[in-house]
Order: sequence, then C-alpha cells, then structure tokens
Amino acid sequence: MNLSRNDPCWCGSGQKWKKCHFPKLPDNQEASSRAYEYLRKYRIVLKTKEQIDGIKVACQVSAKILKKLAEAVRPGMTTLELDELSMQLHKEMKAIPAPLGYGYPPFPKSICVSLNEVICHGIPSEKTIIQDGDILNIDVSSIVDGYYGDCSAMVEVGNVSSEKKRVVDTAYQCLMESIKILKPGVLLSEIGHTITKVAKENDCSVVYQFVGHGVGLKFHEEPEVRHHANNINIPLAEGMIFTIEPMINAGMPDAIIDPKDKWTARTIDNKPSAQWEHTVLITNEGHEILTLI
Repeated sequence: MNLSRNDPCWCGSGQKWKKCHFPKLPDNQEASSRAYEYLRKYRIVLKTKEQIDGIKVACQVSAKILKKLAEAVRPGMTTLELDELSMQLHKEMKAIPAPLGYGYPPFPKSICVSLNEVICHGIPSEKTIIQDGDILNIDVSSIVDGYYGDCSAMVEVGNVSSEKKRVVDTAYQCLMESIKILKPGVLLSEIGHTITKVAKENDCSVVYQFVGHGVGLKFHEEPEVRHHANNINIPLAEGMIFTIEPMINAGMPDAIIDPKDKWTARTIDNKPSAQWEHTVLITNEGHEILTLI
C-alpha cells in the first residue's frame, strides 16, 4: 500500500500527507529512511522520541486508572459504578476517556467492562451487577495531551470456576509469551503464531474477529495485530507502538455482536472468555511495555 507525499493523509484530515502527518524525520539518515519506508509501504508511523515520551505518559495514566478500577471491584456493585469511577479518575488525572463517543454508533461510556461470556466491548450498565464467581475484563484507553494509551486486565471475583480460571490464566500467558519475542526484525505474524500455540496447549481458542492495533497518535492506527495464526509478514521496527490484546475463549473462537447495542461481543457457545492487553514499544534492541506499572 504505497502512499505518495501528495496523497490525502492517512488520518482522514483531508489535507495532503506532506502537509499533515508526513513523518518528522530524525537526524539519523538510516532512521529517516526507515520511517519513510514504513509509512509509505504500510501506513505505520514509527514514532519520534518526542512522540514516544508523550505516549508513555498517556500509557501510564491508563494503567494507573485501570489498577484503581480493578481494585474497586466487589460483588454487588454495578458496572455503571465502575464507569462513574473511571470518569472521576480521568478528570483527576487531566485525561480524556478515548472510548466515550467513539465509533458508530458512538460508544456511550468511558470504559469497556466485559463479564464472563462477553469477549469485549461490554457497555457499563446499572443493570449489570457483579457477582461472586464472575470474571470481568476492564479496558481503559486514555488521551493525555493528544496522545493515547490503551490497556486492559482481568479481575476474578470471589470463587471462580476452574474453567474460568483456566481461560484467565491462558489469556495472560498468551499476552506475555507474545511480548517476549518482540524485537526489530521479528515478523508481525509471529505474535499470532505464539498466541495460537499457547492457547491450543491450554485447550482454548483464539478470537479472530478482533485485533490489536497501532496506537499513540490516534486511538487506532496501523498495523493490525492479529492474535490468531496469520501471514502478515511485516518486520517489526524501532519506533513501532501497538497493542497486543489476545481474546481467548474456553470454547469456540467465534464472536456474536449484540444486534441491539451494536457493540457487545459474546462467545457463540456462552463459554467464558478472557483478555489482557498492553501497549508496547519496539526499541533498538527489543521492546518496552508502556502500560506496565
């Protein structure tokens, strides 16, 4: 997918690329050439040091809010209460919740809270009451000074079943094992192969309808990070920032989108699902987890 300087910018601003998001190239000639190549061929923005510094701040804010929300979970509370706390925390940290009003139809809340068989994009509600034995994913994406951070974590409430425990632990292992392999030159597809291997070893499946994504300057950027086995053979390069967020099911891998709210994704067989997410940076020798606190 080649992009010319005079083509419309990839961000949708309506301006020419050269007038909008044309890369601010570093002094190093090799790095400059690589940044141009990745944006032209893949529409991947290799971030500058200034951009990385800003994205790191947003990622740390997201991670801190996520930690406080996870610690607040208790049986008997509603998922709407978590959203209200999220709004309060974003305000205190001078951040904007990225999901609020995003997409079509506009997402109505500041976070996603997905319980049990809900794979992702669960909408907080006063009708959804957290109970002993539930597992839930809390997904936080925050904007700080125009930069984006994105992360999610699972919470086990009280005494969960062995099946739920297995899928939660497997999803975490899938995430961390796929992060371990990250360094310049590794193919993007290796993330999906690693996750698929771990999931199969634990008798779980990988959701293929949702993906990780580039992040930082926008909520969703290139590249698309597929968690299932694939052949997206883009070599990782220093300055790439993206999420890895494997959605792992105890049963079948398929998701069904709620026809009413157009957001909530559930497992096709009503089996439990789990997801963990980090935002990662590819460095000159390896990687850095930006949402780790």
